[in-house]
Amino acid sequence: MIASVSGEVLHKGLDHVVIEAAGVGYLLNVSTLTLDVVPPAGARATLHTELVVREDSMQLYGFAAVEERELFSLLTSVSGVGPKVALAVLSGMSVAEAETALVAGDHVRFQKVPGIGKRTAERLVLELKDKIVPSGAEVVVRAVGAADEPVAIAREALAGLGYSLAEADAMLAGAGGETPEELIAAALRGAAA
Repeated sequence: MIASVSGEVLHKGLDHVVIEAAGVGYLLNVSTLTLDVVPPAGARATLHTELVVREDSMQLYGFAAVEERELFSLLTSVSGVGPKVALAVLSGMSVAEAETALVAGDHVRFQKVPGIGKRTAERLVLELKDKIVPSGAEVVVRAVGAADEPVAIAREALAGLGYSLAEADAMLAGAGGETPEELIAAALRGAAA
């Protein structure tokens, strides 16, 4: 598998870039968020990649951050969500916004992405809600157990109050309590102090 491509940017298109590495030009399909951070032609760039092999094609997808690549892999693991739809999700919202929508069960947010209908959006949330824990810096995939639920619920509530996921995690790190309500109250008291 090709994990990354590093070299000179030869071309920037509307939905792809071409990077020359060791004399080979790699065409990488990218989200608009990644396209915005790729430097102009002639400059050097490094993109994390995901190779998608199909019966009739091999496509290379490029990402500015590992978190974006990991979310792409999670999205494409859902039945009915292919690479183009996953790229559309990453073009329509940041990784943090997608994580928040998944954890909060906000399937309506995904319905706004071209190519995603109500059923697919609901399937995305249903299948990925418990597999992703937003951390602000990286995507951590794991099973969520019963002991994690109060913290996860408190994190969602703090995010709903307008705190970033990193801020919510920091607030909850020092908060004590057994229930989501106790955790939220302790986190807000700590933030006010």
